[in-house]
Amino acid sequence: MLTNAQMTTILPVRELERARGFYQDKLGLTPAGLQPDGKFLFRANGATLALFPKPEGTKADHTAVSFEVDDIVAEVRALEGRGVAFHDYDLPGLKTVAHVCVLGSEKAAWFSDPEGNILCLHERIGAKR
Repeated sequence: MLTNAQMTTILPVRELERARGFYQDKLGLTPAGLQPDGKFLFRANGATLALFPKPEGTKADHTAVSFEVDDIVAEVRALEGRGVAFHDYDLPGLKTVAHVCVLGSEKAAWFSDPEGNILCLHERIGAKR
């Protein structure tokens, strides 16, 4: 059925140019260009991220996009070097140390884009991609 379908994550953004700059310059995603419907596309390892202009904006209170990485500590350090600010938590069952927490079989770290969307880095523990 949909096993072989290409998937696209669509994030609404109030300010397209600001969001484009963040995803391209801070996160290093490859721009695929502006579409006739106003969306701006990025590519990352076969996946597509579409920024969709929405003047009133919306934002989820949960993780909207998660990027699987091989070395979360190195990625956190690299993104911090590009000006990305990570969230830290100290909650029952969720505590970050140097922005990273261990959740069962993976490590995770969270940050927000300029629109307030929550993004995540995650690394599988033990099993590599």
